[in-house]
Amino acid sequence: RLAEVLHTFTETTMEICEGQQWDMEFETRMDVKVDEYIEMIRLKTSVLLACATKIGAIMADAPESDQDNLYKFGEQIGLAFQLQDDLLDVYGDPKVFGKAVGGDITCNKKTYMLINAYNRADDAQRAELDKWINAKTFDRNEKIAAVTKIYDEIGIRAMCEEKIEYYFNRAKTYLDAVSVAQEKKLEMMEYSDRLMKRKK
Repeated sequence: RLAEVLHTFTETTMEICEGQQWDMEFETRMDVKVDEYIEMIRLKTSVLLACATKIGAIMADAPESDQDNLYKFGEQIGLAFQLQDDLLDVYGDPKVFGKAVGGDITCNKKTYMLINAYNRADDAQRAELDKWINAKTFDRNEKIAAVTKIYDEIGIRAMCEEKIEYYFNRAKTYLDAVSVAQEKKLEMMEYSDRLMKRKK
C-alpha cells in the first residue's frame, strides 16, 4: 500500500507543477481556450483533492474501482471549487470573502469568466476589454467595475454558476458509485455541499 501511496503522491506532485507552469504561460496569452483553462485548474488544484481522497481509499484497502471513483469525485469537486473561487473573486461580498474582490480582474488573470467574456463579446465589448487588459496604469475600482459590467451584459455569472453545478453533479455521481453504504458517504457529501455553498 505504501508503494501505491507514494506513486499517487509523486504523480500528483508532477501534475501540480505542470498546472503551475500552464498558469504562468497563460499570463502572456490572450488566446487561452476554455478547455485549456479547465485542464490547468485540474492539474493545479483539483488533482490535490483527488489525490487525498484516493490515498484514503488506498489506506482503507478499498477496491480499485472505489479508489478510481473517489479520485474522480475529488477531481470534479476540485474543479467546481476553483470555478467558485473565480466567481467569488468577482461577485463575492468583501466583508465575507475576507479580501477585496476583483484581484483576478486587476491582474488580467485568465479565468473561466474572462476567457468566456472575451470569446463571447461583441466588437465594442472586446475593444473595452482590450483597453483595460492593455492599460499600464488604471484606477483599480474603475477597471473592476468596467469589466464586471461586461460580464453582466454577457451573462458570465450564470454561465459560471452553471459550470460549477455541472462539476458538482458529476462529483456526486462518482461518489454514488462508491460501493459502500450511503450513510457512510454522508459526511463527505455534506462536506461537499458546504464547499459549494461557501461565501469565502
